[in-house]
Amino acid sequence: MRKILLLFATILLIAGCGQSYEETKRLSRAQRLKLWREDSAALKVAVMPTLDCLPVFIAKDHQMFDTVVDIRLKRFNAQMDCDTALMRGRVEGSISDLVRTERMIQQGTPLKYVAATNAYWLLISNRQLRMSNLKHLDDRMLAMTRYSVTDLLSDLAVDSAKLKTERVFRIQINDVNVRLKMLENNEMDALLMTEPQATQALLGKHKVLLDTRQLDMQMGVLAFREKGMDDQNRRRQMEVFLKGYNEACDSLNHYGVKQYRDVIRKYYKISEQALKALPDTLKFQHAAAPREKDVEQARQWLSKKK
Repeated sequence: MRKILLLFATILLIAGCGQSYEETKRLSRAQRLKLWREDSAALKVAVMPTLDCLPVFIAKDHQMFDTVVDIRLKRFNAQMDCDTALMRGRVEGSISDLVRTERMIQQGTPLKYVAATNAYWLLISNRQLRMSNLKHLDDRMLAMTRYSVTDLLSDLAVDSAKLKTERVFRIQINDVNVRLKMLENNEMDALLMTEPQATQALLGKHKVLLDTRQLDMQMGVLAFREKGMDDQNRRRQMEVFLKGYNEACDSLNHYGVKQYRDVIRKYYKISEQALKALPDTLKFQHAAAPREKDVEQARQWLSKKK
């Protein structure tokens, strides 16, 4: 009799555990669904550890976005990952460059430009190779990302130096931090990069062979998907985002980049020495469409690649 009672109690215990497990699964599904709905409703922006994203990081971390509106930053280390998230609707907006965004538009993802950024790019050569001009790229490896402004600039460098295209070996390195590390480890002959990785590289006394600021090129852009952005909630989110973005730009222009060391340390993998060496004269413009000449330059280059 005692054995029967023990068996019965064991069966009840197992059944109880089974119900608990099923209940846990149901709760887990409900929680996942809730998180998914919240994320879907939020305004999501893809960002990278590049200095053109600094106003967005500051606006988020220093509560310049109205907290009534849910704005979320999705962090990536490669522009291609940002673009994939944008094309697949995982984010509504992204910091990018005009070559990449114009290509996305051509591939069927309608985008709206809400801001031109202050991003600039440097072509930097490894100091050990003592390359002093673009002609020295002959028979060298150049790190870049295909179908981006760095691809356009590599063509520009080759053409201006009158080199044969096949004599410059373009290596696709998408992760901006990996690209910098390859230079520091002497694994790459030359590379194209923007800030703050460029400042970190220059501290190593590597040589600048090309600077887009001297070419009057402004190719950085903040773009948002057109699809699904017309409803009242999205319009309200965009108003809040742009207000916070402009406020962050004003603060950066007034106090300087180094005033926001806390944000830079949090989001950027650079040394304290590089942080101190960042150009404090950088100006961040309010959200405004990019110049037509820059958009047209991207379109013309892409047309040659077809």
